[in-house]
Amino acid sequence: MALSTPYTYIQCPCSDQSSLGNDGQSHDQDAIDDDNERTFDPRAPRSNYSLYPLEYLLYCEDCQQIRCPRCVSEEIVTYYCPNCLFEVPSSNLRSEGNRCTRSCYQCPVCTGPVQVGEIATDSESNLLTAENAPSTQHGPYALFCQYCNWSSSEIGLEFDRPSGIPSQLAKLKNGGEPRITARDVKERRKENPDMPPVPDELVDTELQFSSLKSFYQSQLSGASSAIGGLPLGEGMGFSSPAALSRIMSLYTTGRGQQGKMQQGPPDVMREALTTDDGLKLAQLDEAAAVKKLLSGGWEETVSKEQRLAQLEPPRFQDQLRPTQCVLRTKRSKRCTVCRHIISKPENKVASTRFKIRLVAKSYIPRITIQPLRPTAGVVPVGARPEHPQEAPLKPLQPYQYILKFRNPLFENIKVTLATPNNTPGRFSSKVTLLCPQFEVDANTDMWDDALRDDGREKKRLGEETSGQAEAGKIYERGRNWVSIILEVIPPFLRVENLPSKTPSGEEMYRGPLREDEDILEIPMFVRMEWEAEAHHDMGMGSAAGRDKEVSEKRELAYWCVLGVGRISHG
Repeated sequence: MALSTPYTYIQCPCSDQSSLGNDGQSHDQDAIDDDNERTFDPRAPRSNYSLYPLEYLLYCEDCQQIRCPRCVSEEIVTYYCPNCLFEVPSSNLRSEGNRCTRSCYQCPVCTGPVQVGEIATDSESNLLTAENAPSTQHGPYALFCQYCNWSSSEIGLEFDRPSGIPSQLAKLKNGGEPRITARDVKERRKENPDMPPVPDELVDTELQFSSLKSFYQSQLSGASSAIGGLPLGEGMGFSSPAALSRIMSLYTTGRGQQGKMQQGPPDVMREALTTDDGLKLAQLDEAAAVKKLLSGGWEETVSKEQRLAQLEPPRFQDQLRPTQCVLRTKRSKRCTVCRHIISKPENKVASTRFKIRLVAKSYIPRITIQPLRPTAGVVPVGARPEHPQEAPLKPLQPYQYILKFRNPLFENIKVTLATPNNTPGRFSSKVTLLCPQFEVDANTDMWDDALRDDGREKKRLGEETSGQAEAGKIYERGRNWVSIILEVIPPFLRVENLPSKTPSGEEMYRGPLREDEDILEIPMFVRMEWEAEAHHDMGMGSAAGRDKEVSEKRELAYWCVLGVGRISHG
């Protein structure tokens, strides 16, 4: 749980679906009734995956239920580059990969964005960008990081022009040497068929993959390769989707037709033998790497994060290469029960707005808790804004807290609260709600309350609110909020005072305190009722029915957890 107290977490109802089948129907009604009557235990291991702050939750208007990040399905709206904000069609992802191809690169040292700049020839300037570079200078160009001052010229990567960086970078190795591509190998093989294979130390990952791909494609598409009289590509089901019929033909074709079958031993598919086929032997000689490590030290090696960010895992700093920016997505969210869209961003990449955004804080009241008589000191003006920490709660001493409910709806709501007399867990605290039922006014405009004649309202407020901790009365009331009093009595955190068995008859755990077991957490069941406008059609021919305002009664119930504070160990 959170270490900063007090706090309020809300339970999503999706965690109580254990008694439902795959079709969503109840298989055991008695089990559901037992779950509804059972007190929510915030210390259970399963509770860690069902409690969320109010800001993390959404709301489905069709189901009229709270939705957490686990009970919504996401759909990708668009792909875009976070650096240039260019939208990428989904059809280009397969051919170009999940990276930007518009010269957007990240620094391999600090992962910051890099920009193309012209390498200065004098000592006065270290960087001349492509925009402000003099017209008399024409390169060479390099990638520069504005955060850590890294430059691609440090590893020998320099470019002839400021555009088309991906194509230029793909042709260069670290140090400036040109890469050997599969196309170069084919052209050299055409000119000189007796040319020996490329040495292993010159074969990089891209060349090895392209060579292996072309080799096995040629093996699978070979018409002379056959097994049992069937072409290998067709008989084994590698190159056609109708695999089942061809596999069955292995058992049906040739029965009683042995004379028509191909005679002689069938050809077999061979393995890669040289680097031209994609075979690369492992380099087991580590003498050069050990020598480089002894001379450069630990600072010359790469970190784990740098190693994972590279396409080819490096070992030293001079082996790092700039990486293309990974594309990001905008996603819409649907309710998994009714498939209703509850969150959908705008398609524009540069926009941060939402077309649909049904957040839970617009439908359920915000609950805050604070001590009635705070003991923490006042935070001085100009200091870092933070919540003042209260002193630990002393055992067997009553404490009073103010629970404030703020209504976000434009209708009045009736709130009913329920808490257990003793909190669940090994060390139970006594809890008392002085006013478990009350009504919160609608979230109307403040000027409407100031202009209307509220003499009766003031009389009603005077009867309900007391300004003191009295049973059955509201502590304070405002335009759209209500405060009540909560009393708690913390227990002693002593293992020797625990009973031998739990109320269910199980053996009580008598070990030391677990992590955050000294935090006083109170489960509270909240049930709210209100009247809202009905959304169903009244009929085309009934004008009176359309003019008449029709409202329907709605209700919502959920569990929440109040983190009051830490209990003293003394």
